Amino acid sequence: MSHLPPTCPPVRRRTTLLAGAGLAMLGLPSGAQVRDLNDAINKAGRQRMLSQRCAKAYLALGLSVRHDQAEKVLADSMALFDRQLVELRAFAPTPQIKATYGELDAAWAAYKSALVGASPTKAGADGVVTAAGQVLQLAHQGTLQLEAASGKPVGKLVNIAGRQRMLSQRMAAMYLSASWGVQSEASVRALTAARSDFVQAQVTLKAAPETTPAILADLELASQQYAFFENALRQLKPGAADVRQQTDVFTTSERILQVMDSATGQYARLAG
Repeated sequence: MSHLPPTCPPVRRRTTLLAGAGLAMLGLPSGAQVRDLNDAINKAGRQRMLSQRCAKAYLALGLSVRHDQAEKVLADSMALFDRQLVELRAFAPTPQIKATYGELDAAWAAYKSALVGASPTKAGADGVVTAAGQVLQLAHQGTLQLEAASGKPVGKLVNIAGRQRMLSQRMAAMYLSASWGVQSEASVRALTAARSDFVQAQVTLKAAPETTPAILADLELASQQYAFFENALRQLKPGAADVRQQTDVFTTSERILQVMDSATGQYARLAG
């Protein structure tokens, strides 16, 4: 399987050039800070998503799938994770939550080294997938702690909707991982679990009394995109890459992410 062409610049150089782009990736204003607990849950949940989006982009680069877009996605995602981590550590309302974000800071530093230390390779992908899982676990822990601190029904919905963003990226990352033959069995299991979780959560969100017509419209659009996404995911052949299907998975996961980020932001503003 092909790796990055030798003429492509290392990811590290482009990361520096694109570092500021992460602020605009999902409509985040450049001067944003954590406003309240719902906003904190939203951003904490977005960190989960970014852990998987970085892995997806790394794997796409290694597989030469949408190279220019994948390179920008990786740089944007890393920049946004850095910024939000600073904001969440500063906002952390309890010592326990602050400790979680201290652990996440250390895990993120190790993950970043794996992501940009060298051009993506199949050998390096194994460590990236493992590190992505560790960062995801801590980011999820922080999100749950913030949801518990909120104690409001809408906080749970922000968490669930925000997790859908993560699942869109995790499904894509696990698909690319398995199709490249990286941790294939574990990746297939993770992909299967993520698909089930995504479908069930959509049902929960659509049925929630707090869901407004505008949010419901986003959820319906996400479900429509997921139907196309699911068709590509079903055609996975571990260790046997299909560039067309890999491209469909990469691009559709980005569209689902955008729609679910909009829905999550609307939930976060309901109690604002």
